[in-house]
Amino acid sequence: MMEIDQGKQAGSLDEDQLQKAVAIANIPSLLMVLVQMTGDVRWLEEPYRPKRARGLEDNDSAGLPEEIQAEIRTAAVAAILDWDKGQPLALPNPDPALLVKMLETAMAEPVPEAYGENIAAGLGLAPYARAPRKLDVPEGTHALIVGAGISGICAAIRFQAAGIPFTIVEKNPSFGGTWYENAYPGCGVDTPNHLYSFSFAPNDWSHYFALRDELYAYFVSVAEGHSLENHTRFNTNVTQARWDEAAQIWRVDIAGGDGSETLEANILISGVGVLNIPLVPEIAGLESFNGTAFHTAHWPQDLDLTGKRVTVVGNGATAMQIVPAIADKVGHLNVVARSKQWAAPFPQFRKEVPDPVRWLLKAVPLYQAWYRQRLAWTFNDRIHPTLQVDPDWPHPERALNAVNDAHRRQFTDYIKAELGDRQDLLDKVLPDYPPFGKRMLLDNGWYRTVARDNVTLITERLVGVAGDTLTCSDGSTHKADILILATGFKATAVLSSMQVIGRDGRSISEVWQGDDARAYLGTTVPGFPNMFTLLGPNVGLGHGGSIISNIENQMDYVMSALEQMFAHSSAVIEVRQDVHDRYNEAVDAAHAKMVWTHQGMDNWYRNSRGRVVAITPWRNDDYWRMTRRADLKDFQLRGPGNVRTDVA
Repeated sequence: MMEIDQGKQAGSLDEDQLQKAVAIANIPSLLMVLVQMTGDVRWLEEPYRPKRARGLEDNDSAGLPEEIQAEIRTAAVAAILDWDKGQPLALPNPDPALLVKMLETAMAEPVPEAYGENIAAGLGLAPYARAPRKLDVPEGTHALIVGAGISGICAAIRFQAAGIPFTIVEKNPSFGGTWYENAYPGCGVDTPNHLYSFSFAPNDWSHYFALRDELYAYFVSVAEGHSLENHTRFNTNVTQARWDEAAQIWRVDIAGGDGSETLEANILISGVGVLNIPLVPEIAGLESFNGTAFHTAHWPQDLDLTGKRVTVVGNGATAMQIVPAIADKVGHLNVVARSKQWAAPFPQFRKEVPDPVRWLLKAVPLYQAWYRQRLAWTFNDRIHPTLQVDPDWPHPERALNAVNDAHRRQFTDYIKAELGDRQDLLDKVLPDYPPFGKRMLLDNGWYRTVARDNVTLITERLVGVAGDTLTCSDGSTHKADILILATGFKATAVLSSMQVIGRDGRSISEVWQGDDARAYLGTTVPGFPNMFTLLGPNVGLGHGGSIISNIENQMDYVMSALEQMFAHSSAVIEVRQDVHDRYNEAVDAAHAKMVWTHQGMDNWYRNSRGRVVAITPWRNDDYWRMTRRADLKDFQLRGPGNVRTDVA
């Protein structure tokens, strides 16, 4: 967790640099710094209270008059200089109620009363801060982590801190997971980087929303900074993991360049995620295409698009990044987009973080902590209440409730403005379902791009391929030299990349009946002892935000469960079936009242039965609270030799 009052040499800040940075810094964040540094809560009242931001804007000026901004900035410089000279924070540990008031002021909108503890955790304040520590680990304990992406890196670092020996098995030649595999033009993140990063590893980001190369470099640097390469088997696949009840271990079959072997582990962590198996649709004759065809996860790095006839299939997040990035290079671009997507204005698209602000974020950790906290609210839970169905709302065909309907009007006006004189495209791009019914995308020029003369938007399904000719469901044909499948991933086929066999000899795919994955807190499954699934079922975020936060929450829970298992001299921990079932009933009941199961909705979050599998219905603070500490009453413990361990 980020340290707020880091030890450093007193008087080390460059005052001129500080003046330049604070002159363009985010006013709402500066106000929170002032409150904690000075202890003066008048900064939360008029005339300093920020006005509400529009959309996803950072609201750097807070909507305040110039003279008020100047007063705040002058006071902030003075307070930071005093702190730099050794003055301790006047309010080092605000109570949760005050933290709620502070965030409400910074955002100029209500924040739930229960959110205070979560804010404290985000700021690294005791007793809510994440506190990794050394555990009393039984001799011979070993963990195996499948995957060296974000989840695997997080799990390994937590095990390292606890003193649990571990091995990572990774199919790729490098760390990074999805950020290693996906390297297409325009590839980036739709969550602010200062939020889309580990809480324990803040980074000096060059952009507010970084592109793939910077993201990949960050995750590799974090992994290598903890020497995780010394624990990792790269270019190696897990083919099967089988629980041996008699020996109380997992036997894990792996295959790599050195051949096949079986590893043994007491603890098994799945870090394979949900967006790692490309979804290639069944298209008649696809194999006959005589040009270059590929899924976006396998982008050829030597591909030359110049002057080519290119067809992109899909219009989800990946396509929305690729299409604007390549439109000015190709000869002609067809976009085969059978569905429509809502996309919000994206004021910080490709926007660099100014050098003075980068300096401030590093030099004053409290400023970065509050800047990050504001982002966490904006991109996580701000809209959560608006995603609930109002049963009395008279127009369920277009919206869930009055606020959702207002969002529809705002986004519609934005789309019209972006299309300019190409209003003939409006029916082809304007969704006929409520906003947020699919993951809300951020517009990086999509609407302006599809309005270009060399781009054709085809709102049909691609049904056939013959040589260089593509046939769509309306019978139209189109020529292509390059065919790009931006068709997403098998998000509901959780853990389908390997066979996992549990205590009673049943595979997890049998238990889940293919695509009906369920787990307690998305993390642990009855019948699969000592196994934990990071970014498992119903953990992803459909309402926006950084999934890294939930992965870290899951690891808090895993470490709590293991610590207590060790303390009880147990060898096995397994969630109770009734606890698991009640939790999943609650998940389904919550989803039944939300936008993703609303009438007429079709999205990649739902499985073949219509059940939401990929994302959570919970607010960020709710899930944080659920995962802070494992309750051993929810588990069965068994000691060595399968002797039942009693838990008081």
